[in-house]
Amino acid sequence: MTDVLTTVLDDLTAEGDVLDALVADLDEAGWRTPTPAPGWDVATQISHLAWTDEVAVKAATDKEAWDEAVVLAIADPTGFVDTEAIAGAEAAPADLLARWRSGRTALRETLAAFDGGKMPWFGPPMSPTSMATARLMETWAHSLDVHDALGVTPEPSDRIRHVAHLAVRTRDFSFVTQDLVPPSAEFRIDLVSPSGNVWSFGPEDAEQTVTGSALDLCLLATQRVNRADTDLVATGPDADRWLDIAQCFAGPPGEGRSKA
Repeated sequence: MTDVLTTVLDDLTAEGDVLDALVADLDEAGWRTPTPAPGWDVATQISHLAWTDEVAVKAATDKEAWDEAVVLAIADPTGFVDTEAIAGAEAAPADLLARWRSGRTALRETLAAFDGGKMPWFGPPMSPTSMATARLMETWAHSLDVHDALGVTPEPSDRIRHVAHLAVRTRDFSFVTQDLVPPSAEFRIDLVSPSGNVWSFGPEDAEQTVTGSALDLCLLATQRVNRADTDLVATGPDADRWLDIAQCFAGPPGEGRSKA
């Protein structure tokens, strides 16, 4: 296991622990609190994370089980994620929490031990590090929804560097999902981390740039904030367009969030 994978897995565990601590002592009413995602309560958010962790393990270890998951996705490409999340949320809270915890542990162990190059996924095949990064992004983003639902302000941490990195790496994907041709040149992106460090991506002499808060870019690329409510500044038409459509998660573009 590489040092990079170890770091991502450690940060994934930490993000899961933050959310676990938030929901562990909720009563039934707490688990049924609606979140900003339409039709999803707290239980649905945890169910989705549990299901996705489980499917990632299947992708890495059990071809037959993975193929069954793909068949379900093909049969209902726009609805299977919601279907699985809502179905899982019907479980008793204690059982759902235990399921998620078990899946988190299994995922970490599976990714740490995986030596098969890349594993299949609903999009392009993924390395263990890429999978861990994607799972961290989703855990962090759905945790934000749960925090919001429960009226709790999450404490930002530099663990979001992985989310920022993913947002930058998926720049071209964001254009493709909108049926747009991705820019040919890289942007220079300078972001201020929660701890005050500057994270930089792309060539220093790039003609188009993006600057601002790393947290704001992560919120924007996971569609947890409206662009108007960020401090992000783009120089250049392509960079400006990217901030309108940034998306670091798989699937079709979402509706985003309304301006605060």
